Amino acid sequence: MSAGTWERFEHDPRSPQAARLRASDRDRELALEVLGQAYADGRLDHDEYDARSTAATTAKVLADLVPQLEDLVPDASDAALQRRGAGIVARPDLHEQAVRLWAKDRREALTGLVGISVITCTIWAVTMWGGFPWPLFPILAAAVNLLRIQMQEQDIVEGHERHLLKRERKEIERRRKDAGD
Repeated sequence: MSAGTWERFEHDPRSPQAARLRASDRDRELALEVLGQAYADGRLDHDEYDARSTAATTAKVLADLVPQLEDLVPDASDAALQRRGAGIVARPDLHEQAVRLWAKDRREALTGLVGISVITCTIWAVTMWGGFPWPLFPILAAAVNLLRIQMQEQDIVEGHERHLLKRERKEIERRRKDAGD
């Protein structure tokens, strides 16, 4: 089984947003296909195959399919991570979210630089025009922060991906726990 099995579903059953959606006949057939392949590979015995097949056939919502397949298909955390060079990249949707978070960080740093520049230069111009240009120090600090965010884009995006993936794992575990209670 490959991690791509989860992408064959119209909506990923592991996703918290899709977990409560009703399972379609196609979803159940796909689950049965995965179970059949696992049985053929010898990863399930006959009794376990029968039990899981019955559960997949009677699944009402997508979340009901996850326990039948999760130990046969790579886990959300395994499927989500891919290696690229020395860094880690998350699934495309997590990567896009992480890039948006980095862009937000960059906007906030730029807004901070502009805000600090306007406020400190105004105070300096009103109180001590022609004196020591002390606003350069806070402006320089804000500019260094903006430059750091711009230069470390890949590292910051990967950090956001790790955070988003960790949060997604916790949400999946919480939903599984809630479903088990």
